[in-house]
Amino acid sequence: MNTYWIQVVIGAVFEVFWAIGLKHAYDFWTWTGTFIAIILSFYFMLKASSKLPVGSVYAVFVGLGTAGTVIVDFLFFGEPFSLVKVLLLLLLLVGVVGLKLLSGESEAEKVEEGETN
Repeated sequence: MNTYWIQVVIGAVFEVFWAIGLKHAYDFWTWTGTFIAIILSFYFMLKASSKLPVGSVYAVFVGLGTAGTVIVDFLFFGEPFSLVKVLLLLLLLVGVVGLKLLSGESEAEKVEEGETN
């Protein structure tokens, strides 16, 4: 996994923070943290998409962010556990991994060699 895909994952983690923050922020500091998470989330996604296929980056970013948000809701905020939700999340993650794999080794090699479009 090259550093650009790691940036996508980091951006998705910050996406989970801001998505949860939008629902649970209640004062200046929680809203400030949410705002900072939004900025960092999109910063990492945009930085990665400068070298990777934009469609794949966006799909992986949103898919991981969605899965992470649902899992955090299950674990920390009392969202009722649903087998159907878990199965759909697994399907989503399979699609995300598939898109990442289909983005191709040739694209990863181009990025590592420093070629740009």
